[in-house]
Amino acid sequence: ALQGRCGGVKKYRGAVKNRSGRLSGRVRQLQATGERNRLRIAEPPQQSRHVFLRLKSPPEGGIWGGVRLANDAKGGDKAARISESGIKKEQTYLIKTNIMSKVTVVGAGAVGATCANVMACREVASEVVLIDIKEGLSEGKMLDMYQCSTLMDFDTKVVGATNDYKTTANSDVVVITSGIPRKPGMTREELIGTNANIMKGVIENVVKYSPRAIIIVVANPMDTLTYLALKASGLPKNRIIGMGGALDSARFKCYLAKATGANINNVDGMVIGGHGDTTMIPLLSKASVNGVPVTQFASKKKLEEAVASTMVGGATLTKLIGTSAWYAPGAGAAMMVEAILNDQKKMVPCCCYLDGEYGQKDICIGVPAIIGRKGIEKIVKIDLTKEEAEKFAASAEAVRKTNNILHEIKAL
Repeated sequence: ALQGRCGGVKKYRGAVKNRSGRLSGRVRQLQATGERNRLRIAEPPQQSRHVFLRLKSPPEGGIWGGVRLANDAKGGDKAARISESGIKKEQTYLIKTNIMSKVTVVGAGAVGATCANVMACREVASEVVLIDIKEGLSEGKMLDMYQCSTLMDFDTKVVGATNDYKTTANSDVVVITSGIPRKPGMTREELIGTNANIMKGVIENVVKYSPRAIIIVVANPMDTLTYLALKASGLPKNRIIGMGGALDSARFKCYLAKATGANINNVDGMVIGGHGDTTMIPLLSKASVNGVPVTQFASKKKLEEAVASTMVGGATLTKLIGTSAWYAPGAGAAMMVEAILNDQKKMVPCCCYLDGEYGQKDICIGVPAIIGRKGIEKIVKIDLTKEEAEKFAASAEAVRKTNNILHEIKAL
């Protein structure tokens, strides 16, 4: 059995946590008893997973005496009997259990490192592994991140590795960012030759060491590389997701906020279609500010400018920075990982494999989907205007043309 210290328990914001922010231990059957200032978690034989216990509704006073959970460790809110030291009566409270999770980020460039950093700081996963082919790059960035943990008070285990996929074994989610980034004047499609070969090598190792992982593709050209990842891996279509729509939608919300003067967190906007400067489709008809159509906050001209700025959002940043952006792409991937691991059932515009949906087959392209523990749990059908539907069909045709290059270069 493992022991976790729980002395010096503090109460704040309706929660009780220990000095590291959680009560934790390795369990197979979830059962915990308090022993003075320590928390002991038994480990009878069955399954080997970690859980974190977070007390959601603690009593107002008293010292914790013990915690006992007889439920299984599958996660979710569990009813528990909490007895307080010095108080005879027992009260029932809720405890949230989260099974330990591991995430690997492939590619230690700016996007990959940002994704790993966001997940570590937000404690999205119990362990984050960053892997790259360049000697020492991942190790250095994760060492830097580990030193940051004491300043930002997070406890995520961070690991860096150079081309050693054994370190990534049994990952729940793998985020693939590896590949050459765009330079000024380049399109995402021009990256396909180099990045397709990189993707095939990565997928081979991911499937070998983490056969049950859900894969999030960030590398460009994203729609085509998502399609390649699906075909090369042989995994079910719900476990291969492209991140592009989440990023494009974030940029759409940014420009809508600028156009309307609204708080960006009150703005709702969605981008579907291919993740390309000419193939993405910002859905102005669905955009709103707290449910109110954006047309009530900005002129038609300003809204059309927001759409145009969204479509060249990546190219604009590449021109300004000199290379591809990384903060929003990294955060977008981290957001999707969090939706998967926490089974949030969040609707996210993302690149999914279509088999008849939206009138398309055998293609990976951006549509709204429900993202949860199984990956893509449902593709959401939304009503499109005639113009939007025509643009979506044209976008799919453009993505297919790029997909055909995979056969020309013998990647498929």
